Amino acid sequence: MSQSILYKIANPYADALLELSLLNNAMDKASSDLSMILEVISKSADLKLFLSNPLVEDNLKKNVLNQLFKDKVSDFIVKFLMVLVDRRRISMLHLIIDKYFSLVYKTESTILTEVITAIDLTEEQEIALINKIKVMTKGKNVKLITTIDQTLIGGFIVRIGSKVIDASLSGKLKQIAFYLETN
Repeated sequence: MSQSILYKIANPYADALLELSLLNNAMDKASSDLSMILEVISKSADLKLFLSNPLVEDNLKKNVLNQLFKDKVSDFIVKFLMVLVDRRRISMLHLIIDKYFSLVYKTESTILTEVITAIDLTEEQEIALINKIKVMTKGKNVKLITTIDQTLIGGFIVRIGSKVIDASLSGKLKQIAFYLETN
């Protein structure tokens, strides 16, 4: 199945999950629960395969999910997982949670920003960058997703949606090389 079709299938589940978290007045708790669930599943290839295997009985999947998460996450999250198993959508959990977080960020007016740097940013640099992005985007909140890429040599690249700001040394060198080739 194509990625766009999968996202179309995941959307209503993510919407329902957001609505559930709002109804339970537990958006922060739901977000932390879902992050923990994603972390547990992503760390275990066997669990991922088990949940996505259509030959494994639904009751067995439910038992495993209950044992893993029953006392660790909110009841409505566990019930949501059971619905996904019943509807044979548990294999799409990662997509559903990704879409859920997109909706949460949108609801909270959070700007999701990817920052690629050559070295780790200090706390002061992160705060300064967040404040600058808030001014640029007129957003209330900014969530930085930081990645280290030493091939940048120095500087950073910021991605906000489809907008890219390349302030890296390797980017500047590429610009100079392009300029020299065209002249």
